[in-house]
Amino acid sequence: MHTVEMLERLKEVAERAGYTVRQEWLGGTGGGACEFAGRKWIFVDLALSVVEQLDQVAGALQNDPAVSVQETPPPVRSYLRRAA
Repeated sequence: MHTVEMLERLKEVAERAGYTVRQEWLGGTGGGACEFAGRKWIFVDLALSVVEQLDQVAGALQNDPAVSVQETPPPVRSYLRRAA
């Protein structure tokens, strides 16, 4: 699976797990997961390369129990395990 496609799949997994995914220009200095106002968020820094964005999203999802119970395609499941 190509990097851009994997990023899209991980964003879909995040949304099914209750995250709002925002892609913002953060100048390469931020991004990742947080929770506020009772909602889970992932901020993806558009200043980063696609591989780095993929790592941001995977890192945010790797320990979330709402993700581990989802049915995901084998390449996505495998990538999340490698990111851990």
